[in-house]
Amino acid sequence: MFESAEIGHAIDDDTYEKQLPALREALLDVQYELKQQSRFPVIILINGIEGAGKGETVKLLNEWMDPRLIEVRTFDKQTDEELARPPAWRYWRQLPAKGRMGVFFGNWYSQMIQGRVHGDFNDAVLDQAIGDAERLEQMLVDEGALIFKFWFHLSKKQMKARLKALQDDPLHSWRLSPLDWKQTDTYDRFVRFGERVLRRTSRDYAPWHVIEGVDPNYRSLVVGNILLEGLQAALKAPIEPVRQPIAPLGESIDGRSLLGSLDLSQRLEKDDYHQQLIEEQARLATLLRHKRMKAHALVAVFEGNDAAGKGGAIRRVAAALDPRQYAIVPVAAPTQDELAQPYLWRFWRHIPARGKFTVFDRSWYGRVLVERVEGFCSETDWMRAYSEINDFEEQLSEAGIIAVKFWLAIDEKTQLERFKAREKIPFKRYKITEDDWRNRDKWGLYRDAVGDMVDRTSTEIAPWTLVAANDKRSARVQVLRTINDAIEAAIKKDKKGEKG
Repeated sequence: MFESAEIGHAIDDDTYEKQLPALREALLDVQYELKQQSRFPVIILINGIEGAGKGETVKLLNEWMDPRLIEVRTFDKQTDEELARPPAWRYWRQLPAKGRMGVFFGNWYSQMIQGRVHGDFNDAVLDQAIGDAERLEQMLVDEGALIFKFWFHLSKKQMKARLKALQDDPLHSWRLSPLDWKQTDTYDRFVRFGERVLRRTSRDYAPWHVIEGVDPNYRSLVVGNILLEGLQAALKAPIEPVRQPIAPLGESIDGRSLLGSLDLSQRLEKDDYHQQLIEEQARLATLLRHKRMKAHALVAVFEGNDAAGKGGAIRRVAAALDPRQYAIVPVAAPTQDELAQPYLWRFWRHIPARGKFTVFDRSWYGRVLVERVEGFCSETDWMRAYSEINDFEEQLSEAGIIAVKFWLAIDEKTQLERFKAREKIPFKRYKITEDDWRNRDKWGLYRDAVGDMVDRTSTEIAPWTLVAANDKRSARVQVLRTINDAIEAAIKKDKKGEKG
């Protein structure tokens, strides 16, 4: 795989100087066109052998193009803030917006290759990391991102000569570190595992480009031209991509639905409610202070019919806790900044650190609910979202995050009664909008969307809890009890793991 990058590619100075002006002008043109269109972001992943010119090449790109539109990110050793969250969190929060370019040093490939080279994990873990990277890149590309992946290469002999030359250069010797020299000892393992990663992750939507790094003229022109051609092609592509036909999800042939099978007649008397509410609130307060919760975070997702009582249930949960323990994230229509990113970006930003609790009042499930029903995204987008959401929640689970998900369900008659009641109460009128009334006409569509959502995203690691919410008292207690049971299950699993 690296043979052609070890044959001594070179460009003489005269040829380089003749080609450079036109290349720089063309790169600036496509960069400003990228900004003007603002249809997609550009992600540039920098990897390869130490001393192969990675930093020098990116420095040149900043000189050739407008650096105000380029974000260079370096991911070194994980900080305490990053260690307290899923591994992908550090990358998601640094993604460039549409119309901008992001250059990532020390990206997910650097982490997995270095970890395997130094024996931090085995081949099975490396293969899992490779699969995670493929799914992440596929999702980013499906959301419109243009990804360039560069591997700057040197043979072992070339690398040693390059490091020696840098060491003898007083202007550049400061850039060398003991880790650079250490790679001469691990070169063979680094190249072997690097080839494995490149072979497995070079895809049509995000191919690898292997660049020989000996001659600066050659590597600079090659990288510049690859970026230019890729950007020109992407900018000329149709604004609306071609949609492939997809198989329908299918309908219930007997007319029965998941929500239609839910018993909404459950009731809880006032005295029983107050007693059980206090018991579950006390239980929650105690569980969140448990010493083993320092290894976990808690995420609670609240979805449901309009006027189903999500706000009231959230308030009863919050009432049991110190405000410093939790955060409530209300999710409304995305802002312009959020629309400039993949749809999961705005949720990744709010993932809590270990020991913390975040409540999402509506959530990432908007893509397969309101966006699906209202036509705010294509069928391809929301069909794809089921697997993307499952992958997202699996990453949360692997990081020790306990996820509980609630759908609060009421019938049409109860919703109508609550809508009318809200209109009569001055301090509740803000809760009822024209959209709420309009959504009642799409009750059946939302019912079907919820059924599909639960069927495809209720998993062992993040199951859905359907809450019969015609009676608010019963619903609130069920919510608290479900959260408490999930925390207790995680604590017991930890204890069992220690004994095992």
